[in-house]
Amino acid sequence: MAHSIELLLDPLSDAAIRSQWQALADARLPSQLRASSPTNRPHITLLAATRIGPAVDEALRTLADRVPLDCVVGAPLVFGPTSVAGGRHTLARLIVPSAPLLALHAEVYRLALPHVDDEPFPHCRPGHWTPHVTLGRRITAAEIGPALGIVDGRAGDIGAQMAGLRRWDGDERTDHLLVG
Repeated sequence: MAHSIELLLDPLSDAAIRSQWQALADARLPSQLRASSPTNRPHITLLAATRIGPAVDEALRTLADRVPLDCVVGAPLVFGPTSVAGGRHTLARLIVPSAPLLALHAEVYRLALPHVDDEPFPHCRPGHWTPHVTLGRRITAAEIGPALGIVDGRAGDIGAQMAGLRRWDGDERTDHLLVG
């Protein structure tokens, strides 16, 4: 199971994203609301890998002065399809990539790299990363239009703060709050 380093949203922005999850679920479309883990919450993945050792926590806590970080939750976007999802798509909201966010991402990547088994997933490398908050996964081509229609009605930009930093351990299915 994958491990990751993630930014967490402030309570108001978190609630705004959860309302979009709920709207998708109410329409019987794939939604992150269906992820039943008690640690499931809106987040921005900075780095993902097969395994990230817990010793990274100390290094990442040095970034406490960079959080909270203002951001804008922007337009909806669609990723995929990918072979992992079996030809299905992922619906997300863009996190507008500000210079401070890109600098934080690069620093997290640099600090975490010595604690990653193998290599980070390629889409997480600086210059290849698209900051986003996932709304729904495994969406079929036929569901994309209706899903975008639901989200588009709620798609005005959201002024937000990235208010926390956590490490997700996919093997143990636990999160470790590092900052926030």
